[in-house]
Formats: sequence, structure tokens, C-alpha cells
Amino acid sequence: MDYIVRMIAKDAPVKAMAIQGRALVERARAIHNTMPVATAALGRTLMATSMMGQQLKEKEGSITVRIQGGGPLGSILAVSDSQGNVRGYVQNGAVELPLKGPAKLDVGGAVGTSGSLTVIKDLRMKEPYVGTIPLVSGEIAEDITAYFAESEQIPTACALGVLVDRDLSVAAAGGYLIQLLPGADDDVIDKIEAGIARVGQVTTHLNQGATPEDLLHQVLGDFDLETLETVPVEYRCYCSRERMQNALISMGKQELRALIDEQGRAEMTCQFCDAVHVFEKEELEALLATL
Repeated sequence: MDYIVRMIAKDAPVKAMAIQGRALVERARAIHNTMPVATAALGRTLMATSMMGQQLKEKEGSITVRIQGGGPLGSILAVSDSQGNVRGYVQNGAVELPLKGPAKLDVGGAVGTSGSLTVIKDLRMKEPYVGTIPLVSGEIAEDITAYFAESEQIPTACALGVLVDRDLSVAAAGGYLIQLLPGADDDVIDKIEAGIARVGQVTTHLNQGATPEDLLHQVLGDFDLETLETVPVEYRCYCSRERMQNALISMGKQELRALIDEQGRAEMTCQFCDAVHVFEKEELEALLATL
């Protein structure tokens, strides 16, 4: 089962969270039939968005992360609720690129670096919060780190990893998000940086069976950590026939009339879970009558 663990250092102004995300990334891969580099890029984005969603204090809130890097993958979108349940898609999931090194997928090359990362927080207020930064590397974790530093002024360390097996399925996926609270001094920063360097690539540890708790205890080994909560997360789509009906209604009278006349039916596919909702002519006429 996938989950997020949240911890805080009892002896320093540091908070941290880590995620086990193999099942949710594998679910996304199976839905979208992605090739390895797309699986890794989408998986990293989903896990980062899940952790960011879990930080929301508004129960009915949601967070959207959109990455448009100008690379062959096209845009990547992920949406999380406030519990960390997440859904998403990548525009061109069939992209394949040469490896960047031994067993090292070229996620940055596939995503690109000439675009932006946008975070939209819907806190159920009049207007959502929107923050956009230029992409740093397209490797996702570095870009999330830059987002927190630039848009929210929170010093952050983020690491994300997806290990794809030979049969294209997801063997392991996880990562962490470590953030400094006000009052952190250079000694605290030095200890965290040393821990990050000591641990290195998270996929290596995940492949050896490391849990989210293990990751945080290894990176933050110089601190006295307290576990605040452990929360299950999953790939969860909120699409429904009712939502699809509302989308048809939002087209307006003229466009819906044209759709009926030209096609006689509507076949709508959810971009997040690939569920297909078919509306026959009689149903469309009934919707049109409500306008």
C-alpha cells in the first residue's frame, strides 16, 4: 500500500515527509500505457504533487502541478486532493530516448528545460493561488525545490525516484520533501546537505526495500525525529458521468446543437483514467433542453 509519512525534528526547525508510491505510479503507467522515460517523469510529478497536496490545510482543497518544458513528452499534469490522492497524465507517453547513463533515464531531456512549472492551489476561496517558475532541469525534483524557494520562500530539499522494470512495470517509486522552518541556522543546513549527499539517489535505496521512514532517518540521521502521521494515498480519479454531463452543458446551446447535428452522439474520454462515457442522441437532446 502506498502512503506518506510526515515527521518533524524535535531538536531543530525541520519538517519532512516521504512517500511510497509504487502502486500509484504503476496505476498511472497502466492507464496511460507509458514508456519508461514518460513513466518516470509522470511518476515523479504525481508523487511530488501528492506530498504537496497532503500539506494543504483546506479539507476540500486541491493542488495542480503543470509542467511544460518544451521537450518531446509535451505537458505533464497532476492533481492531488488534500489527502494526497492524486491523478495525472502526460501528453506524449510513448516517447523513448537513449539512456543518460547506466540504467539512468533521461527525464530532463524528455521533459525539456525551456518552459515552466506552474502550481495552482485551490483553497476554496474566490481565486486560486497560482505560482509559476522557469524550469531548472526538467528532472522534476530540482524544479519542485526551486518552486518552493522562489514562490513560497521555503528552503526545501526534494528527491524523487521511479525505477522501471524490464517488463516496463514500476519496480519501485518514492521520494522525500524536507523543509526548513524559520530559525534554521547554518549548522542545521550543513547537516541536511551532508545527509542528502550521503544517501544519494533514492531509487537505489527503494530498490533495496527502503521505506519512506528509512529514507528520512537516513537523510536526517543527525536529528531526533518524531513521526506525526502516516496517511495512505492512491491514484484516484474523480471523473463521473455527471461531471461529463456538466462539461457538455458548458459547451453552450449552439455548440451542443452542432455536436448533435454533426455526430449524433458524444463519446467523452477522461484524460486521467481513460474511462469512456458515451452519450446517445436522446441524452444530448435532453441536456440541450435544459439550456
